[in-house]
Amino acid sequence: MNIVLGVGGGIAAYKSAELVRLLIERGHGVQVVMTAGAQEFVRPLTFAALTGRKVVTSLFSTNSESTLSSAIEHIGVAQENDLLVVSPATADLLAKFANGLADDFLTTMYLAFTGPVVLAPAMNSNMWLHAATQSNLETLRRRGHRIVDPEEGQLACGMVGPGRLAAPEQIAMAVDAEIGRRRDLDGETVLITAGPTQEPLDPVRYISNRSSGKMGYALAEAAAARGAKVVLISGPVHLAPPRGCTFIAVHTAREMRDRVFENLQPASVIVKAAAVADFHLSKVPSQKMKKTAARLSLELDPTPDILAELGRKKGDRLLVGFAAETENLQQETRRKLEAKNCDMVVGNLVGGEGGAFESDQNEVLLALRSGEFIAVPRASKREVADRIFDEILKLRLHIYATNGR
Repeated sequence: MNIVLGVGGGIAAYKSAELVRLLIERGHGVQVVMTAGAQEFVRPLTFAALTGRKVVTSLFSTNSESTLSSAIEHIGVAQENDLLVVSPATADLLAKFANGLADDFLTTMYLAFTGPVVLAPAMNSNMWLHAATQSNLETLRRRGHRIVDPEEGQLACGMVGPGRLAAPEQIAMAVDAEIGRRRDLDGETVLITAGPTQEPLDPVRYISNRSSGKMGYALAEAAAARGAKVVLISGPVHLAPPRGCTFIAVHTAREMRDRVFENLQPASVIVKAAAVADFHLSKVPSQKMKKTAARLSLELDPTPDILAELGRKKGDRLLVGFAAETENLQQETRRKLEAKNCDMVVGNLVGGEGGAFESDQNEVLLALRSGEFIAVPRASKREVADRIFDEILKLRLHIYATNGR
């Protein structure tokens, strides 16, 4: 595979020489692109000697005989390579990538590049934790880019905290994983539900929950990046629909149930990540209820059990449920798997510090029909989404083998 290695202007730029060696050992061709800042820390000759290739250092040719080919070299590099890895990815580069700014070769080439992207950030702890950087990272994750989070430790500035570039071996492993996952869901149609539902109490009030939809949206992004046709049915959230998905917005559990079954026929994999409200008001008044000093009692009925109905009607589709629990996670995921006839249930703890709701990170327990439990350690929700699809793919291949496909 042909890989572009973008080297940003940080003290960690010297570590990219080791990353080049690891990528070449894996049989990849490596084209290095350096920013002006990177050249202050490492000479281009270092990378030229390692790769045996010219190192791109400028958007425009520096000799007096510039040609059309040199003027559009960023397009050629983008088209000739299969994967882009940026290490170190500085805060400045992350901001430019996220906002589509292009003022040098690397940022311009990024806009022309259509393959998978792996970003390994490195910077001062305060810069890493700044709201602007975290917002840019979230934008890049939504695009399907793999982020290799920095490590905690002693930084060049003397601070101790997050921001140190991940080890070159870890970055190379992330590249391996991205290559291995590329288009491995081709031919699958994945139906995903996400977010909460809102069950009206009157024209202005409703019952809901704290689900942000981030896990479901991360699953949709991951599935689309791996080649699946994705239908995302979402309750109300403050997230932009992922690129490459068919998006359907709903509010109530009944609406979600109806949209799920309207789109069920072509689906080969169903992932029910939505936090559907369990109850709704039996009779919703047409006018706003007025506040009084008297106690108010509400008569609530159960909402449709979408997962149980899917379990009865799934056929040879693969069905994955989610279990948001506050205790007894292993016991409850196993109970839900059996009660709803799922092929896998993803359990996560909610509530309290470190809970899954509203967080950008998650850690989950996967319960399988074989009786096996697989613990997925805490990571970004996009990384957890990919681990879930790794297991989904194994189950799907087993189903194909069983059915002689």
